[in-house]
Amino acid sequence: MTRAITVGLDGSPESRAAAEWAAREAVRRELPLRLLHVRRPGPAPEALPADRWVSMPRETAEGLRLRHPGLEVTHEQIDGMPYEVLTRAAEDAELLALGSRGLGALGGFLVGSVGLVVVARAERPVVLVRAGEQAADEHEPDPTGIPSAATRYRPVLLGLDADRPREPVIGFAFEEAQRRDTALRVVHGWALPPYYVYGLAAAPDVYHDIAREQAENLTRVLAPWREKFPGVEVVEESFGGSPSVRLVEASAEASLVVVGRRTRRNPLGAHIGAITHAVMHHGAAPVAVVAHG
Repeated sequence: MTRAITVGLDGSPESRAAAEWAAREAVRRELPLRLLHVRRPGPAPEALPADRWVSMPRETAEGLRLRHPGLEVTHEQIDGMPYEVLTRAAEDAELLALGSRGLGALGGFLVGSVGLVVVARAERPVVLVRAGEQAADEHEPDPTGIPSAATRYRPVLLGLDADRPREPVIGFAFEEAQRRDTALRVVHGWALPPYYVYGLAAAPDVYHDIAREQAENLTRVLAPWREKFPGVEVVEESFGGSPSVRLVEASAEASLVVVGRRTRRNPLGAHIGAITHAVMHHGAAPVAVVAHG
């Protein structure tokens, strides 16, 4: 069975942006697009009249077909709790796209409770798309500085722990860069062992030695992937410190940010790591969260 690109649709600006992004991704992958409208038990939200609540998925599908001729688009409505329905839907999807509200001047996401639960539970990639995201945002500006969807894609940005590399996450990032015919920027942040911290002032060469070792380790980790994807330009960035801030800053110049999430559960339930959590909330580009073991 062919997996579809699935998007959760509720009529909000952020879910419409997610639907548009998902349509473009479906075209890139030559896959069908599935619009999934989950109706929570109870009255329709005040934001939409009852008749629009029913017709919205069909009208959205018609608009996407017009803007993307040849794209196969289906839509359906399912009653239930959104996080439960969307998590189940992700199992059969190539990936699941969800909308996230922008934080205005802060330029980031506001990931709602449904999105957080789905990201924490889904074993397929979940992409969070901010309200207002447009096709031109994925591309470099034209020579005059005007946003354009006809120019080259911005790089794909990957947050990677080179000491614990995860193949599903790395592979997803390389594939997305290859589909977009763009570069892959890999950010690896590392921390000094505690017993080195207090001795750095007296032995600054220690820091440089560790920095060199970390950079070389990153190059070793990426070497087989460079061979597998020879057409993808790779830009490596290894530095001492947490990658959260660097990833959020770099996301403003990226077409897509890729981060990982462990599938292992703890007694309190599924867990989203601190770095992934920060990028989800504050990234300026769509954020793909890829589960790994």
